[in-house]
Amino acid sequence: MIHQPAKGKLLLAEPFMQDPNFKRSVVLLCEHNAEGTVGFIINKKTELSLNDVVVDFPDFDAPVYFGGPVQPNTLQFIHRGKPIENSIEIAAGIYWGGSFEELKTLMSVSAIKAEDFIFLVGYCGWDEGQLGFEQKENSWVVADANEEIVFTENPDSMWADVMKKLGKKYAVMASFPEDPSLN
Repeated sequence: MIHQPAKGKLLLAEPFMQDPNFKRSVVLLCEHNAEGTVGFIINKKTELSLNDVVVDFPDFDAPVYFGGPVQPNTLQFIHRGKPIENSIEIAAGIYWGGSFEELKTLMSVSAIKAEDFIFLVGYCGWDEGQLGFEQKENSWVVADANEEIVFTENPDSMWADVMKKLGKKYAVMASFPEDPSLN
């Protein structure tokens, strides 16, 4: 069954995509409508921690991910557990954003855990019809998202792990070398 892009779905880059921003990326879609699509790459952890990126936050030992090439000076977050004020549920138990003030309060009283959050700089955006065109070009595979996948302890293997779960055809793709000329 071929899935269509929708809020709460994952986009997996085809194995030979050369754009370094999207190479073997897993994008969690947060908005998808007639006007366009917004999502975040959730498997590209940076060397930065949250406290490297924002100075007015309580000490919170959480990594920061490269969310995409659009507006890399912005900070967003995906989380699970209890919803934070103004957050949007994008899939069962998975939320996008929310009140930074409430987030800071929860951090300062140790009411949340780092493993329940993905902090992201930048995002991915597609204009009206752009993602549909890229899908026709076979640039993306669409898969279901769930907490286990999104909040994995091994984001580096997320792309291959999800591809393997999609069946034999995709499991073979997951084993392709990143650079086919080296095969």
